[in-house]
Amino acid sequence: MIDLYTWSTPNGRKISIMLEETGLPYTVHPVNIRNNEQFKPEYLALNPNGKIPTIVDTEGPQGKPFTVFESGAILIYLAEKTGKLLPASPAPRSEVIQWLMFQMAGVGPMFGQNHHFRRAAPEPVPYALNRYAKETERLYGVLDARLKSQPYLAAGQYSIADIATYPWVARHDWQEIALEAYPNVKRWFDGIGKRPAVVKGMAIPAA
Repeated sequence: MIDLYTWSTPNGRKISIMLEETGLPYTVHPVNIRNNEQFKPEYLALNPNGKIPTIVDTEGPQGKPFTVFESGAILIYLAEKTGKLLPASPAPRSEVIQWLMFQMAGVGPMFGQNHHFRRAAPEPVPYALNRYAKETERLYGVLDARLKSQPYLAAGQYSIADIATYPWVARHDWQEIALEAYPNVKRWFDGIGKRPAVVKGMAIPAA
């Protein structure tokens, strides 16, 4: 059993999608970040960084409970646990991990700052708005070029790289991005959005 500590953010939804895709049984523990529940001592004992998501695998290595935080690390852990969505061969495995790191280091932080300065900043900050808008557009361009020649981000197959990236692209309206300007991203996004596991995972935790 996987205990999933999460909230309705792109990083949280990565893991609920992954759990739905792999078929692992899991229990959802909502962590309301709007109420700063991520800073409660009992949660910090699981995740010292005070972020979501976190998982506790009650049947971890050697059959003992095992805690994993950081969404990219969780995706790799679950892929290795189930043997799904991360190739075993070195070259395609590396390709998937490269695009996962692209999401973790680029898409997530830059799109997240775009969201923040558009929706949460107490007053407009033109420099920040311009900086993160341009970087968001650049990253969409990288994704669009990548997806021009293949159906998924890495190794020619649906993988944890796609699962990591999809929930961030799902907020393209927050980023004031028209997907029609990136037709290959739109095709990829529309296709992944029809997967039953993605539909279920995007709705967790329930409103």
